[in-house]
Amino acid sequence: MNRKAKTLLVLALVAVVGMAFRVSWNALRDVAKAIGADDTAATLYPFVVDGLMALALVAALVLTGEARRFALRVLAGYTLASLVLNYVHGLLPELHAESIGWSRLADGDYTNWALVLLATSLPVGSIYFGSDLVAKVLHHRPPIEPDRQESTQTDVNRLMSDQHEPAVGEMAPGTEADSSPVPVVEPIEVRPQLAVAAESTRPRRATGRVPQAARSSRPVRTDIELLAEARGLTESWPVEKLTGEGIRKALRTSPAKARIVREALKAERERDAVAVVPA
Repeated sequence: MNRKAKTLLVLALVAVVGMAFRVSWNALRDVAKAIGADDTAATLYPFVVDGLMALALVAALVLTGEARRFALRVLAGYTLASLVLNYVHGLLPELHAESIGWSRLADGDYTNWALVLLATSLPVGSIYFGSDLVAKVLHHRPPIEPDRQESTQTDVNRLMSDQHEPAVGEMAPGTEADSSPVPVVEPIEVRPQLAVAAESTRPRRATGRVPQAARSSRPVRTDIELLAEARGLTESWPVEKLTGEGIRKALRTSPAKARIVREALKAERERDAVAVVPA
């Protein structure tokens, strides 16, 4: 339904409600005069009853849960009371007179007392129930919708990803890689409502980047320098002891470079062994 059709529907509803109020206003005014109200009070009496019905209907559309059920009960109660008084007005033709004064609403005493009690208690009930409904509407806090929670979670995740955290295990160019495994940092789940508090009070965990002060001060050695150093360290070693792990521990280098040095040392020893054999 487009905007124009909705507007016409609302205007038609307002017109129907206005005409219905005018019909009910005539009956409730005569009933108010019958229970002893003056002209001004009798004129305002229909607004007390039917006006609270409209207020309860609006409150029922705004409130939720138990407060909404309370508004619906008030709406149902005042609707029933207005219906009863309109029905009594239709049964008593003498209430339709122009100069009506004090009159009875029913032939029986108990029925008349009950109707008079109902008619006189409605203004007092309007003060109590109307004030309670307005207080409930003013203090009402609408619940957070699920899609709004998902949107908040997405915004927080995007904010966390925009901080440009360094990659785990990243090393600066020209620095020799350490052989010890780098600990993997588990991601921290941050709830939307506690994102600010967690960021301000919880200490930052270490990432994979090694601080400059904690890095090794030993310069990067080339393969030739490693081979020359290995010759001096393994000169007395037998061939069986020339293993990659032994060379790595002796040179304190990476396993890949230790294997290169091992193959080079074995090749040199084989070449020397061939050279000493007489032709």
